[in-house]
Amino acid sequence: MTRNSSVLQIDKNSVTDVPVQSLSDLPWLLLKRLMLLQRTARSVKCSSSDGSEDSDWDDDQISAESGSPQSVNPLDILTAVFLCSDSFLQQEMIMKMSMCQFAVPLLLPNCDNNQITLMLWAMRDIVKKYRPHSLSDSRAFVEERIVLSNLPLVSFVRLGKCNISKSETLNKLLSNSQQYTDTFVHFNMDCGNINKKISNGLVEMAWYLPCGNKNIDVFPEPIAIANLRGDIQNFETQYAFLCEASTAVFVFFESQLLDTQLISVPSQKSTPELFFVGDSNDESIKATVNKLNLKKSNFIFKGKHNDADFVVKIQSKLQDAIRNNKHKMSVVRLAEIARNLGILVDEDAKECQCAKASADEIASKIKDVVQFKKEELPLQGEILMKLAKLEKEEYRLKKVGDKDIADYKKDLQMQKKKLRKEQYSKDISVTMSCFISAISTPERAYFLKWLRIALENRSHEVLPQLRELYKQKCQDVCGNKMEIAELDKKISNSSLGVEHFIREMSQIYEAVEDESLSEDKLYRKQLEHLPRLCAELLLDGFSLELLDGDSSNIPVKWLSSVFSELNTLVKSKNKIMVVTVLGVQSSGKSTLLNTMFGVQFAVSSGKCTRGAFMQLIKVADDCPAKLKCDYIVIIDTEGLKSPELAKLDNSHEHDNELATLVVGLSDVTIVNIAMENSTEMKDILQITVHAFLRMKEIGKKHKCLFVHQNVADVSAHDSNMRDRKFLLEQLDEMTQAAAKMENKLEFTKFTDVMNYDTEKDDFYIPGLWHGNPPMAPVSIGYSESVYALKKHIMEILESYESYNINEFLKWTKDLWTAVKYEKFIFSFRNSLVADAYMKLCTEYNRWEWTLRKQMHTWALESETKILNHGKFENSEKCTIEGVRCHLLHEAEVELSKGQDEMTDKIKSYYEQGEGHVELVENYRQDFINSAQSLKTELSNSITNKLDAAVSRRNVMMKMEGIKKTYMDTMENKVLKLLEDCREKKSDMSESMLDEAFEKMWQETVRTLAYTGLKPQDIMTRVLHCLRKNLHTRGSSMAQSLAQVNDLNSHGCEKFIVYKDKTSLLNKLGQMWNKIHIKLAQEMSDNLMRDCEEFVQLKRESKDDYDDTYTREILNMIDERLQAHENLKLKEDFELSLKLHICGYASRNFQDIHNQFIKENNPQTALENLKQTYRSDFIDLYCERDQCQKKADEFTTNCLKPALERYMSEVMGTEMADEMKTGENSAIFGSRITLQMSVLKNLLDESKFETYLRFIRSYETFVKDFILDKIKQHFSEENRMITLEEKILDAVIKEIQQEIEEAEKDPNKTDIKGFIQHICKKLQSRLVIPKEAVDKISTLNNANPQKFAECLQYSVKDMDKSLKASFKVRDFQSKMHRLQTKPQDVLFNRLQGCGKQCPFCTAPCEAGGKAHTKHFVSIHRPEGLGHYRFDDSEKLVTDICTSSVQSNKSFKCNDTNDRWHPYKQYSKIYPDWRIDPDPSIDASAYWKYVMAKFNEQFAKQYNAKPAKIPWGNITKTDAEKSLFFNYDNKQTKKTCLFQY
Repeated sequence: MTRNSSVLQIDKNSVTDVPVQSLSDLPWLLLKRLMLLQRTARSVKCSSSDGSEDSDWDDDQISAESGSPQSVNPLDILTAVFLCSDSFLQQEMIMKMSMCQFAVPLLLPNCDNNQITLMLWAMRDIVKKYRPHSLSDSRAFVEERIVLSNLPLVSFVRLGKCNISKSETLNKLLSNSQQYTDTFVHFNMDCGNINKKISNGLVEMAWYLPCGNKNIDVFPEPIAIANLRGDIQNFETQYAFLCEASTAVFVFFESQLLDTQLISVPSQKSTPELFFVGDSNDESIKATVNKLNLKKSNFIFKGKHNDADFVVKIQSKLQDAIRNNKHKMSVVRLAEIARNLGILVDEDAKECQCAKASADEIASKIKDVVQFKKEELPLQGEILMKLAKLEKEEYRLKKVGDKDIADYKKDLQMQKKKLRKEQYSKDISVTMSCFISAISTPERAYFLKWLRIALENRSHEVLPQLRELYKQKCQDVCGNKMEIAELDKKISNSSLGVEHFIREMSQIYEAVEDESLSEDKLYRKQLEHLPRLCAELLLDGFSLELLDGDSSNIPVKWLSSVFSELNTLVKSKNKIMVVTVLGVQSSGKSTLLNTMFGVQFAVSSGKCTRGAFMQLIKVADDCPAKLKCDYIVIIDTEGLKSPELAKLDNSHEHDNELATLVVGLSDVTIVNIAMENSTEMKDILQITVHAFLRMKEIGKKHKCLFVHQNVADVSAHDSNMRDRKFLLEQLDEMTQAAAKMENKLEFTKFTDVMNYDTEKDDFYIPGLWHGNPPMAPVSIGYSESVYALKKHIMEILESYESYNINEFLKWTKDLWTAVKYEKFIFSFRNSLVADAYMKLCTEYNRWEWTLRKQMHTWALESETKILNHGKFENSEKCTIEGVRCHLLHEAEVELSKGQDEMTDKIKSYYEQGEGHVELVENYRQDFINSAQSLKTELSNSITNKLDAAVSRRNVMMKMEGIKKTYMDTMENKVLKLLEDCREKKSDMSESMLDEAFEKMWQETVRTLAYTGLKPQDIMTRVLHCLRKNLHTRGSSMAQSLAQVNDLNSHGCEKFIVYKDKTSLLNKLGQMWNKIHIKLAQEMSDNLMRDCEEFVQLKRESKDDYDDTYTREILNMIDERLQAHENLKLKEDFELSLKLHICGYASRNFQDIHNQFIKENNPQTALENLKQTYRSDFIDLYCERDQCQKKADEFTTNCLKPALERYMSEVMGTEMADEMKTGENSAIFGSRITLQMSVLKNLLDESKFETYLRFIRSYETFVKDFILDKIKQHFSEENRMITLEEKILDAVIKEIQQEIEEAEKDPNKTDIKGFIQHICKKLQSRLVIPKEAVDKISTLNNANPQKFAECLQYSVKDMDKSLKASFKVRDFQSKMHRLQTKPQDVLFNRLQGCGKQCPFCTAPCEAGGKAHTKHFVSIHRPEGLGHYRFDDSEKLVTDICTSSVQSNKSFKCNDTNDRWHPYKQYSKIYPDWRIDPDPSIDASAYWKYVMAKFNEQFAKQYNAKPAKIPWGNITKTDAEKSLFFNYDNKQTKKTCLFQY
């Protein structure tokens, strides 16, 4: 016999679709598909193995009769499977067949012993819900076990051979026009034409059940249909059975056999009306009818009717017969007829009847469920609920008040002991004695099934109506809160299942096992076998209650003993993995598990899951190597309630406990969403996310799968991409919010706590039913989708490590202990204030970056236009000053437009109400002001850039004019020489041409007058700029500056900060003076380094010096001094520093100017072109084709340098953009995230020197950090090369398009016009050298069309050459060539206002630059900002956030060295907001740093080590504090700003 457990086990074929090769595999394939509710279950056949092809020339009849040796009729397979299965597998099979709307076996023939069996037991589990038209209430329905339903039975049989397919006709009879179902296997189905071998004599049964809709229902009332397979001449017993049981019998007859004796009713007990169905009427039939005196009205002939009309005729006759004959029959009553005819009844087996008697004995005592539970199951209910509450209170101490905790706990323990004694004092009820006795017998499986059936039958009398009413009331929660609460309680009290008896058994065991109650050792010994019984039941496939759904309690001692016994029973095969499902009420969770794994969790409305239940699925011996486990534990849970419903019965905690427990136990958690719109699941997901988060904290990161049920669209996965993205965003938000509440702020994304992939881990499953129940079969899409989900789960489990049963038990106990400690408070407001501010900052940063990037691109194009001014078009129409004014006006328009857009976005962001913006309304104006500030900043920057470009272009225009004069003169001379040479009669050799050219060249050069640019005294100009920079500083500065005659002696050596150049020597003592000298020196060194880099960039640009260079350097110095205004440096320090830097810069600028004049000397430039002139002259004389040569010159001398310059200007910004928007966006999203990343990096390194550099040289350190991230990012996967090629490809494409456009222009008849056209089109992007263009455009005979073709080839070669150079250069050299450094772009964007906390020097992190108050997320111990105690000289350990609420005082230069109360710090620093925070966790990060490097900081600051007042703080604590402060701490700030 095949047992149910062996079918359900996971084996190598469970999730594979290997074609069946042998007949012996067909039954297993059918079982596998049937358990998965696949409607193709009966369509099983072997795949062809011999490679032969069927021929349409074969005799169809022969084929049908003989059948393929590899083909079997589906009915034979079904019959064989039923004959080989035990009664429980038969029951499960019939249940699944009924759901698929397959006909089920009623009479099962066994051809081996010629026995027939009535399948009553096998049908016992089928429960149907339907709505007959006869019900007075249109919303009422009937729900009952189908074997108990009294229904008219209509039988269909065959006499002889008939050309009409009886079974196919029956299918059409039972189906409406919109919903055809193959209820019965028929000839035209897969293998339906194969001769039946063992299934003839099989009687199948099906039911037609109306849904209550007259437009859909075929029959208004329920009907049972029986179908006999085979000829009634061979199966008279079955025919007699059907005639006695039926209201009507339809005989599909062969005309020659109409006069047989079988046409009369064989039984006298009942007189069903006989109907005869034939193909066509003829004279012989008429004669027989007259002869036998049969009713002509009972004959139905198909004749020329189509199928639809034919079926309607049968339907009409059938309904008439039912109306005329009130005979009804239930399957239970059919058993009596069967016994009388010698037919076996499956449930007459002795063990089944013994078990039924025991179950009936218990069921007979149930008159009122509530009363029965009180009397017969007394240890649960109120007592158990009180015990559960006391146990949790013992951990949570919610009501301790001002009592002594020890006394309070002792009192709780006394109350628990009293309740246990009360349990212990109650004798085991007769019912429980009977129950324990029955499950101790071999027939316990029958007993539990009988008991479940009996209990559910009783529940069907009450619960369906209650549940339907509950569902209706829930649709209007607000109006019926109390009614819903009462209904829910009534449903709970009226529920009675086998789990209540097991629960009572567990409480009996727990009460006896309590060590404080050791009165009766014999009694205890008698109950020791109970856990083993339960363990055996688990192995038999029954479920075990993990969590009591009524009291929200876990019987730990009971479960410990059960798992211990289970471990003993399975011996070494004790490895397990766990799969759990969570979801809202009535979302199809249990059905999903039942379909996927073949388990039997409760799904009917008479009994739904309450609490959490587990079942074991065995893993076959051929699978552990792959799955690494012996059993899979399946956990089903009750539906989680929405918060509105949870408020009614205070079930928040229960749902949280349930979710936390089952998620904690799971390897894979299925979150079941019974709707396409995931937003309705938000409240449930909050619970789930909290549970996931708690598990991750204790080291378990599980797999999470989202199952979206009732989504039928085949494109659901793609079309719901946005919904999945939104769901993930919600989950991320909930994770962050939950992390704040759980104080586990290292988790910011849902994927931090769960393994979840939006592409792979979302499953869209169609609705369960294909059509309208109750006649709807299971949807093919549902079963296939569930099968795909099962395969995915198995793949996941293959990568997981299993654990043994004892480990599972320990984990369960530890987890439950943790759950009992939880308080489960859901209050998101505080944390969401911080979230709202962070989101607004992030959005603002994105808008700011968009405008910055847009204006950077615009400025680059405008700068290029100015630098190209007058090169390729007449500049007299518009002067360069006119171009500048026009561009500045355009910039102002663009910036105003950008500012307005940003302001509108800020306003729109607030108006849309997303991201809880109502919580940060106070910041609205700050961000609007920041947009205005941004416009001003960008406007100044653009003006400076354009002014510099104008200066450079003016110089270049002078040089180009001089060079043009020289080149025009030389060109005319070359053309005159060419004319003279051609007039000579004889051909000239190349040497003769060289000689003539050399003579002409020398003569011409002697005639040219040198009129190049005159060298200027750049050092004097730099000094003039310096005087202009300082002229507003007053008389003292003017007097000092007047003494400076030149810069020759300045900037020659390293700049040293001297004591007399600070203001602190006489105010705060020697120690403070040394510290500030050191800080001033570091600042000066960093500034000098930046200025050196600036000068080097200008040197590499090959441009002439311009005064804007000096102004830019002086601006850099001013900004740096302003950022370090806390050093209170003297004016003479500023003058010394500026003189030093300007002295250094002026010498370099003089070199740059001299080099520019040298390189742009017209004579030198002309001499450099000598070879080109010579070559062009000879080519023209010899009439050589110059197209390719000129094309190469144009790309090499014009396009390539222009392209390289363009790349160096745009790469930096593009790299910064990729860092901001790519995978590093989490770091560079806002200044707070950058700060957090920097601090995390520092902590990972944990080096004193690194921290010191960070504190002292914040900007330099952070820029280096950013550069490291940039290098790391662009060094991977050839990203740098990819970006370079992307930028290059865009320009190359533009160049190629302009070549094509120029080629099409008929006006471009010479190469000069052709090149001028291209250059003009590219002048907004590329700065092309004019002299090179002029030279290429002259002295040539190139054909424009041919030149265009050659130029395209040259451009391609240039493209390849540049890309090859990308691969050769290293990262450092590429970075060195960039005009704009990406680290500078990112730092400038994220540094904010640049202000530092006046006490601890931590940088401000407020959003925008125009904020009204500065704030910092993590303040540092003030000793890190150089503060020390005045008397002891020890470093100060106080933290700003604690100091500002203390009674302490401080003094510094800002207080004029007078003591000032910390509480009144805002009088000294009105722009700062330092919110009080006395919590122990505040700034644990910097406490750790100071404690770890206390000695080093003291030595560095010339102070004594601090006395560390706080306890030991670990690196882990510091890391947690980092995340906590940068998220949760921000909450407090924003709250205080808000209120």
